[in-house]
Amino acid sequence: QVQLVESGGGLVQAGGSLRLSCAASGRTFSSYAMGWFRQAPGKERDFVAAISWSGGRTYYADSVKGRFTISRDNAKNTVYLQMNSLKPDDTAVYYCAFKYYSGNYYFLNERQYDYWGQGTQVTVSS
Repeated sequence: QVQLVESGGGLVQAGGSLRLSCAASGRTFSSYAMGWFRQAPGKERDFVAAISWSGGRTYYADSVKGRFTISRDNAKNTVYLQMNSLKPDDTAVYYCAFKYYSGNYYFLNERQYDYWGQGTQVTVSS
């Protein structure tokens, strides 16, 4: 079993920045890929960003490319999402996801992930 705890969400004005963290605990001794997803009110959960085990490969949704950066610190079992130039459309609950995988790749489909965090609210005011 793996537990994921997100933090760093909050209220920010448009154009501002936030840094989300996701700390993994439990059976984290194997390699794993990580991802961030988000769900706005009344909408489905959407892919935001993903990162391979090594951190050497990343992928972003078009809507956040150039503004968000995903990174990880495997020594701390933590993945980060640096969010800059935030827009009101970025308002959502942000979830991190965990998938056991030792290869140098990332995953875009939420069904591919094994574990999920409880989510952290990000609200961007105009």
